[in-house]
Amino acid sequence: MNLVIFEDKQTDRFAPISHVRGIFELRCGATSLCCKIARNVDKDVSALIVRDYLVPTLAARCDKPINDLSGVSGDVLFINARMRCENWKVPDPGIAFWKGDQLAAWRTTGHFAEIDSIETLFAAAEQSARAEYEGRWFDYIWDVMLANPEEITADFDAIGKNGIHGVMHESAVIHGPKDRVFVGDGASIHPLVCIDTNAGPVTIEPGCEVHPFTRIEGPCYVGAGSILLGAKVREGSSIGPNCRVGGEVEESIIHGNSNKYHDGFLGHAYVGEWVNLGALTTNSDLKNDYSNVSVIVNNRPVDTGSRKVGSIIGDHVKTSIGTLLNTGSVVGTMAVLVATGSPLPKYIPPFTWFLGGAITKGFGLRGLIDTARTAMSRRKVDLTDSMEELLHHVFEMTAADRNAHVERARRAMVGA
Repeated sequence: MNLVIFEDKQTDRFAPISHVRGIFELRCGATSLCCKIARNVDKDVSALIVRDYLVPTLAARCDKPINDLSGVSGDVLFINARMRCENWKVPDPGIAFWKGDQLAAWRTTGHFAEIDSIETLFAAAEQSARAEYEGRWFDYIWDVMLANPEEITADFDAIGKNGIHGVMHESAVIHGPKDRVFVGDGASIHPLVCIDTNAGPVTIEPGCEVHPFTRIEGPCYVGAGSILLGAKVREGSSIGPNCRVGGEVEESIIHGNSNKYHDGFLGHAYVGEWVNLGALTTNSDLKNDYSNVSVIVNNRPVDTGSRKVGSIIGDHVKTSIGTLLNTGSVVGTMAVLVATGSPLPKYIPPFTWFLGGAITKGFGLRGLIDTARTAMSRRKVDLTDSMEELLHHVFEMTAADRNAHVERARRAMVGA
């Protein structure tokens, strides 16, 4: 049986993180959603179906056919990237599982060269017998963050690695079951570090460096090459590869290559790549009245159903020192935030500057791309032509939303 993982037509519910990556690339626990699906159905991925504009950049970091099923035939299982896939029965051939108007999974046989997009996939699946998918899946980006503690533990158990393979100083301690820790080759655990496994496992991947006075509470995952600088890493946190993290982090996901180097609190947040959070940048993740947090999606507030949701921060975002983010904030791709001493608006559009208490166009896209190129070069990573083209596409795609907010701010400033 071949496995094809696809996005559906609600990728905007995962913005801004989904602006520059496929839904199946979202991190949760120790792995991506794609890896979890493949593991749960015990099949390698044969192909991926994604929005057309993502194909060039995805092809550069993935060795699977993308929007090309010409080499896929026979018995094929199509699975929506949003499915959790635990404890479910793979459909029989000829059956399509639906969740409302969204395709969840479809098993069929034949040749599929004509399927080259989300639209053609849905049209083909609509010809099969229909059944309702009653399992769990991710409805919004905050659902991925809220599932993180559970998924860290599930990944630890599934991967099956434990033990100290790097260097752990004799004054560093494991508080709790010692078989619930994995420290990879080349990782260095400095003196006076506490790894607490009483509530869940802790994975510290190869090449990590954990500085003195860091406390790590499981379940927790720290990606390869990351550095923890006297941090308080609370339970349920996943830190991607090559990050620099200090201060306090709780039940948050940081995709990779991002900096939260200094003091400040990041709680129940989802952070993209190449983000830099200035010193004392802090988000709220709990309202004073303990009511459910709402998040702006497509310019409308959506009740998350949770009392704990912090910030959703897109790729290449930069914050100044002392930036305060409100409960349930969304910060768009490449936005630049300058602190005001008060919590910022709950929604900052992509590619804008929040400056002087107002949403502005700042110095434009060229300046933001030049900054991204400089930031990436510090990690010896190039901003490729396909990445730059992707950012240009997202800039145009989000122009109407951005321009409306900038104009509204301009009118407020002049009293119009």
